[in-house]
Amino acid sequence: RIFVLGIGFFTLCFLMTSLGGQFSAKRLGDSPFTIRTEVMGALESRGVLRRMSDMLEMLMKRMDILARLENSTDFHKGDEARFPLDRFQPAAGLMERIQAIAQNVSDIAIKVDQILRNSLLNGKVMEGRRDQCEVPRDPKYPDCAGKVEWMRARWTSDPCYAFFGVDGTECSFLIYLSEVEWFCPPLPWRNRTVAVPSPPPPPRAQAVFRRDLARLLELIGTGKESLSFMKKRIRHLAQQWLRAARRLEQKLAGRQRDQKHILIHIGFLTEESGDVFSPRVLKGGPLGEMVQWADILAALFMLGHSLRVTVSLKELQSHLGVPPGRGNCPLTSPLPFDLIYTDYHGLQQMKQHMGLSFKKYRCRVRVIDTFGTEPAYNHEEYATLRGYRTNWGYWNLQPTQFMTMFPHTPDNSFMGFVSEELNQTERQLIKANKVSSMAVVYGKEASIWKGKEKFLAILNKYMEIHGTVYYETQRPPEVPAFVKNHGLLPQHEFQQLLRKAKLFIGFGFPYEGPAPLEAIANGCVFLQARFNPPHSSLNHEFFRGKPTSREATGTAVFQVSSQHPYAEDFIGKPHVWTVDYNNSEEFEAAIKTIMRTQVDPYLPYEYTCEGMLERIHAYIQHQDFCTTSSPKTKSPAMQSPPSPLALSPNSTHLVWSPSAGWAPQAWPPVASLQVWVSEPQHTCTETCRRHGLVCEPTFFRFLNKEEVFLQLSITCDSTEYEMNHLYPAVAENVHECYLQKEPLLFSCAGYNTKYRRLCPCRDFRQGQVALCRDCM
Repeated sequence: RIFVLGIGFFTLCFLMTSLGGQFSAKRLGDSPFTIRTEVMGALESRGVLRRMSDMLEMLMKRMDILARLENSTDFHKGDEARFPLDRFQPAAGLMERIQAIAQNVSDIAIKVDQILRNSLLNGKVMEGRRDQCEVPRDPKYPDCAGKVEWMRARWTSDPCYAFFGVDGTECSFLIYLSEVEWFCPPLPWRNRTVAVPSPPPPPRAQAVFRRDLARLLELIGTGKESLSFMKKRIRHLAQQWLRAARRLEQKLAGRQRDQKHILIHIGFLTEESGDVFSPRVLKGGPLGEMVQWADILAALFMLGHSLRVTVSLKELQSHLGVPPGRGNCPLTSPLPFDLIYTDYHGLQQMKQHMGLSFKKYRCRVRVIDTFGTEPAYNHEEYATLRGYRTNWGYWNLQPTQFMTMFPHTPDNSFMGFVSEELNQTERQLIKANKVSSMAVVYGKEASIWKGKEKFLAILNKYMEIHGTVYYETQRPPEVPAFVKNHGLLPQHEFQQLLRKAKLFIGFGFPYEGPAPLEAIANGCVFLQARFNPPHSSLNHEFFRGKPTSREATGTAVFQVSSQHPYAEDFIGKPHVWTVDYNNSEEFEAAIKTIMRTQVDPYLPYEYTCEGMLERIHAYIQHQDFCTTSSPKTKSPAMQSPPSPLALSPNSTHLVWSPSAGWAPQAWPPVASLQVWVSEPQHTCTETCRRHGLVCEPTFFRFLNKEEVFLQLSITCDSTEYEMNHLYPAVAENVHECYLQKEPLLFSCAGYNTKYRRLCPCRDFRQGQVALCRDCM
């Protein structure tokens, strides 16, 4: 029986081989949608089947000879034969089965011969169809011929083409390139209904502030520790979100808001990206990203928008409408989402699977980007030419589509997160129960403590030191014996520890996490190290590849001067102390002063639930990257109308002229604009900050004009348009002025001692640096 099965399998393999070129769509790596055109010739296919039939006939003859010889031998043995005569019956049955297989192969050969004849006939018909379709020569579609040539050579490279009806003929190429993609003109003979004015779309549903978070917890799903962490955080802050939503609703006073359909794809939690975070949630790993995503989900949901949440690539493909294949084709239907919030991992996954649709819909994407992406790294051509390419940048998005955890670069939008607010009773209890000699160390991983013995010994002279370092069985050797280690604590227990402590001390890492803001909100003083020299991609591996210079110079080197620059610059003393840990005297003096200093719990408004709701609401209502793109600047003649700017009353800077006679539909409103000229060693961010303002990159287009130099009494012997993230600027020593040629490169970051830059600044709301005074 095994032998018969082997013969049958052998026959089947030969049959599949002979027909594989004609019918197989199941080759390794192909999908069922692939249709192969490398057809095996009719004579070759028939020859294979004939050889199979001949082999089976030869096998049958040899089996017959063996059977006769065996019969003859056993006859001479007579009574000495050990086996009964019925032992020959299986051999006879085997012969019959082989004969049946041979007959089947013969029948198949006849049928295949008929199929191949029909195939050749159909092939001639197909050739006739190919001759009917000629590649159009239309100057409006200059890429059509090249795309058709590519399709001829590569249409089998992705099953998605067959999914859309491509079958290897010229006509199918042109239909696809004109109706699915847009490289060729529509074919005149295609059935197309006469365009009938479509009825106006029904009014969109209005967003209504929600009163319950239960539905959001269902949307987030289960199955990962990271998702469980985010759901616990949302539950813990639920009442604060509800109160904040009611307050914002009162501020908006019934203003109409369209409900947006929003996809939230957390790419770093997908299996395809490695999901290194989920396994570390319970072991003291970094939680900052998950804190931020939990708060983004809560804010979008409370604002009343319709959400879909995905943490897997398959779910992403399903929601987007990705056709089967390898991602080279557009989506099967228009994108059903108004906005997509994702991260760099999710952005890469979308690009790989959306084909040309990614370029069409990328204006709807918002990228959650912890450290930010500056324009010099975002513009692919410029980053390549100037050596700014990194592992992450070069996406050619509008820079404000990137949303950061802290407002460290105005070139990006500040998304942020929230910290828990205290009511008046809680604030009083904290002040009454503070232990002035108690310190908590910022660092849950044992590796952070390594090499910190010197200043820990100094701190131990004055304060009782507490740690929350993760360990499984044995105390980590990096943590000194005099430290009281609580192990990894749940969030509410960690909050209680902070409410007792006087000092929260950082060891220099992690950078820019949420914990220092939580400590300050619970009445702690945050003590952190000043980095000298500043940490950068040149001296710290952590920063290598980050798509931001963090204001360093025009040479694009990422630098930070302390562990938490936001706390240093936006909060400062008495809540935040930044000292040189290598200077023992300075470090010890700071500890003594902190112990004597009384501070109240403090939380910046922009990190409250209401502040985050307000900010995201403004972004959703006013940021539109799909209809407000600016054309590339090529010459001064393209700049019209004339500059609407005028000198301020004290003649130090320019403002929007009240008599300009026109005001564009810009956000932020142009009334908040002020134009200042930087010093050679200052970025535009620093220049605006020195005047109590914030740099606003969306205003660069209003001052990228030659007459603006004249209004500021700047002499220009020549004016040139170039791609440079420092322009518009003037080289005063040679009286050369430069205007920006590429709007995507307008940037508040960077400086060069050769230039003084034209800087667009604006005012901002108290405690809400992302929004101007009239932005709501």
